[in-house]
Amino acid sequence: QVQLVESGGGLVQAGGSLRLSCAASGSIFPVNVMGWYRQAPGKQRELVAFITSSGSTNYASSVKGRFTISRDNAKNTVYLQMNSLKPEDTAVYYCKLSEVAAYWGQGTQVTVSS
Repeated sequence: QVQLVESGGGLVQAGGSLRLSCAASGSIFPVNVMGWYRQAPGKQRELVAFITSSGSTNYASSVKGRFTISRDNAKNTVYLQMNSLKPEDTAVYYCKLSEVAAYWGQGTQVTVSS
């Protein structure tokens, strides 16, 4: 059974930074994609960024240039460095691992005050 545990959310002022972490445990296929999604109140869950096991990345246009996704394959951990945060970045952020199956974390709240 694969489990994902996120950490690093919190309250920050606009212009500030946060770093999210997501650690995966269990039997994980080595070729996989790890990503971050977010869901704001009343909105659909949307992709923020993803990174493949070989290091290729992709970002939503709304976060490009402000957020950086990275991973440590030895630790099965993915990170999301979020800089220049805006109030519209406020959401619950979810980690997702996609391999043979897809797994989700429990989510971590990020709140950006204006």
